[in-house]
Amino acid sequence: MTDQILTLREVAAYLKLAEKTAYRLASEGKLPGFKVGGSWRFKREDLEKWIEDQKEG
Repeated sequence: MTDQILTLREVAAYLKLAEKTAYRLASEGKLPGFKVGGSWRFKREDLEKWIEDQKEG
């Protein structure tokens, strides 16, 4: 189960975005994430599906 859950910083690096942009997209519900204790977390598989969905539409 290595790196299945990513932090906001890791997602920003993965998508090559500024952390502020990744935070805004997550807050607006445009990135698939969830909060744990006030901090954003993301499942890698959800992000990969989201990327595929973005390519299609």
